[in-house]
Amino acid sequence: MREVSVERLVAPPVSGGLADSVFHTAATYPTRPQLALEPTKPGGPWRTVTAARLRDEVLALARGLLAEGVQPGDRVVLMSRTRPEWTLLAYALWTLGAEVVPVYPTSSIEQVRWVLADAGVRAAVVEHSGQAMTIAAACADPGALLGLWQLDLDCTAELAERGAEVPEDEVLRLRAAVRPEATAVICYTSGTTGAAKGCVISHANLAAECDTLIAGWGHLLAPRGEQPSVLAFLPLAHCYGLMVVVTCVRGGYLLAHQPEMAPAVLLPALASFRPTFLFAVPYIFERIFDEACREAEAAGHGVIFEKARAAAVAHAEAREKHTAGTGHGPGPVTRLRHSVYERAVYAKVRAVFGGRVRSAVSGGSPLRRELGLFFQGAGVTVYDGYGLTETTAAVTAQPPGRVRFGTVGRPLPGSTVRIAGDGEVWVRGDTVFRGYLHDPPGLADGWLATGDTGRFDPDGYLVITGRKKDIIITSGGKSVSPQLLEEQLRRHPLIAQCLVVGDNRPYVAALLTVDQEALAHWQRLRGASGRAASAPADDTELRAQLQRAVNQANTRVSRAESIRAFEILPVDFTRQEGLMTPSFKLRRSAVTDTYAEVIEALYAR
Repeated sequence: MREVSVERLVAPPVSGGLADSVFHTAATYPTRPQLALEPTKPGGPWRTVTAARLRDEVLALARGLLAEGVQPGDRVVLMSRTRPEWTLLAYALWTLGAEVVPVYPTSSIEQVRWVLADAGVRAAVVEHSGQAMTIAAACADPGALLGLWQLDLDCTAELAERGAEVPEDEVLRLRAAVRPEATAVICYTSGTTGAAKGCVISHANLAAECDTLIAGWGHLLAPRGEQPSVLAFLPLAHCYGLMVVVTCVRGGYLLAHQPEMAPAVLLPALASFRPTFLFAVPYIFERIFDEACREAEAAGHGVIFEKARAAAVAHAEAREKHTAGTGHGPGPVTRLRHSVYERAVYAKVRAVFGGRVRSAVSGGSPLRRELGLFFQGAGVTVYDGYGLTETTAAVTAQPPGRVRFGTVGRPLPGSTVRIAGDGEVWVRGDTVFRGYLHDPPGLADGWLATGDTGRFDPDGYLVITGRKKDIIITSGGKSVSPQLLEEQLRRHPLIAQCLVVGDNRPYVAALLTVDQEALAHWQRLRGASGRAASAPADDTELRAQLQRAVNQANTRVSRAESIRAFEILPVDFTRQEGLMTPSFKLRRSAVTDTYAEVIEALYAR
């Protein structure tokens, strides 16, 4: 099977832009809760904003931006963490027909300088003075900006006040002039393999993406009769995070914002807000599983948790086979074993999500099959998908009720996926962008070459096998895809990250980082003093543990592809150091550049 196409669920929009949904919902359901704001004090209730009030706030900001000189087609940077003001300002800009240019709040001066110049930005909104200084330092002529507004100085109130004299009809006239094919967002790629590229995403692209998900998967977002509620915490400069926000607004869902993805902050927010659905990346599911495992071991229940994990996986696998028509579903023994752990283990896992989530989406990178099976067995079905900035987030998704873990699902309705002769994944459809900024259209007969490699299973489910540019060719001429080895090693509870190297080298080697929480937990269990936490590379027992993990991973590949040497790094790869993308994918070239001396030493032994 080389190509799979799925018919549209929704017709492409023929008029209007993204902001129309704010006004339509307010006119139809004015009292519907649309935004949820964080409690004013710990433990307090989340405050809600109705659809009518959301419209009024968007309109007030649009009038203010217009008063400040922002015009249709102007590009405005939004440089902030995930917070309600970001959403309000984006919809205000779309109301005017202006274009949003999201920038990661941790971006360097050089990165911002590139975006400002490449996109021809006319104005910017930042979160605090540090980011304001970054914009000022990066801008060739700060005086040329129409405005540089700061959220922590209450710029939204200032803009609303500035727009008080602007007639509403003038703003509404501009909104009516927005066409579906107009540019909504210039979204920059994460730059894992080079300079970031500005992807031109239209109102129609985002509408097709979000309306398709609402039509095909919306029933999973909440029990029947309840309003779906979502806590948005993914970076809004990432197309996936942006898609989450637009889906909630277009669907009339209750949308809350959480600015931090760190589990120590995110998990209490999930417990407090209690969403009905979760959009996340594999990192979040991995951390939740690892934490549950560590807590069970610390309480002396490690054996019970492992039995519960195995029972969940067996139950989910049996259900999966039944759905695929290759099995009879969980038998009496499997059901009994599974039910034993419902209250003691699975209910506690669901409580981490707030207690109401029964379905979730994972994106950004493929979710491990075993992890997906575990969460389904625990009562939370995770729908894995695949996409790029260039495809306005997802271009494949798991069909409702027919999840196949270890794959990224089938093409999204309205999309076609093809496997080229060299194994590269090509895509075409309504969500595929208009091209790169300054280089339209950038597509061959409507096909986008993704740079990823993959294959279809017999039922048309896509399996991502690697990335073309990541293929390692050893000096002996052996081609090695590092993804399989890296994924296998990251499954070990002590390993946080892994980078396989070996291009133009005699053999394959690896750089490993240690999960510090798991290391401390492991040390407590073996009664160690904790010395190795500060110097893990010197701990002979730890090295022996990781060597066993490497040996196990090597059983999945040939001798020529196996890891012959590894080094334990003293610190993890982080986004702050530019070694990982905001969706927790490795920037391979940045890691190899940073640890060039370590890699050289590996091959000098």
